[in-house]
Amino acid sequence: MQKKLFIPGPVDVREDVLEQMTRPIIGHRTNAASDLQRGISEKLQKIFYTDNTIILSTSSGTALMEGAIRSFTKKRAAVFSNGYFGTLWYKMALYNNIEADLFKSEKGEAITPDMVEKVLSTGKYDLITITHNETTSGITNPMEELSSVIQNYPDVIWCVDGVSSIGGIKLEIDKLGVDVCIVSSQKCLGLPPGMAIASVSEKAIERARQIEFRGYYLDFLELYETIKRTDYQYISTPAIPMMFAMDYQLDKIFSEGLENRFKRHEQLADMVRSWAKKHFKLYAKESCASNTVTTIKNTLGLNIDLLNQRLGERGFQISNGYEDLKDKTFRIGHMADCTVEELQELLDTLDEVLGCDLREEWLAI
Repeated sequence: MQKKLFIPGPVDVREDVLEQMTRPIIGHRTNAASDLQRGISEKLQKIFYTDNTIILSTSSGTALMEGAIRSFTKKRAAVFSNGYFGTLWYKMALYNNIEADLFKSEKGEAITPDMVEKVLSTGKYDLITITHNETTSGITNPMEELSSVIQNYPDVIWCVDGVSSIGGIKLEIDKLGVDVCIVSSQKCLGLPPGMAIASVSEKAIERARQIEFRGYYLDFLELYETIKRTDYQYISTPAIPMMFAMDYQLDKIFSEGLENRFKRHEQLADMVRSWAKKHFKLYAKESCASNTVTTIKNTLGLNIDLLNQRLGERGFQISNGYEDLKDKTFRIGHMADCTVEELQELLDTLDEVLGCDLREEWLAI
């Protein structure tokens, strides 16, 4: 049975978007490919609210995260985290022999300006990473407040994981002063997995010129210089079918309207949070709760795998908690092209499953 996905990604992709991937392949060294890649980049600049260069990568968002911390850290990286993916920046720094320190927020809470000020004021760091929207904890960090601190340190490169927010939660890259923002195709953009996107500032590129060992495939400087020199060609064969789908989907996003899209995500989040508070408790403080994924405390001690099995029999899938939050929480994704009607169908089904089947077998073992 095909299940409707209400997980933190990948998301359900509309049939008309998937159909774009069946178009005849074009040569990746043709003018048509350059036109396609340039056009996509110009559209993405609007979604990122930036004039910075857009880089497309046939990879996951994780790959560009690794490329960024390797390409732009000269001295030492300050990694801020309130979940697994925030901490992932730190792991990637260590695995690439990059000096880094990890700073975690309190459980269920956002990164605060005071935390950032305390760290950057030491003068030890020339790069900072922050996850805008953390899917493990369901927390959205207060980027405008953090920006007011970070912009006081102009020599620091600011890297943002926008994987589960761009296209669903407004993030104005240029206004905030973000140097690098990384996104994946399979989240709020409503596309299949397989492509990553980054916006990159001239300031970040100048930093990369000072760093000798940046790798190759994920070297931001090489990617940047190649598209500038060749008019939007890339160093290796890109995922042309994905680009057809992306170009088409971006037009659909603009047809909905960005502000309308952000408001719809707010409405979806409100629905899930209201439902969750009736039956369970939210993991994140409501003041920083995400509009694209809600992490819910398993206060009833349910067997989450069994819950998902029962939902699967009815054509739905949600997500267990991740890493150290597995079984202690569960997550409902509500992003991309999800509608109010589709989400209400899930919540009604959850009520039915919990109401009918809440017996001893539900208790987590």
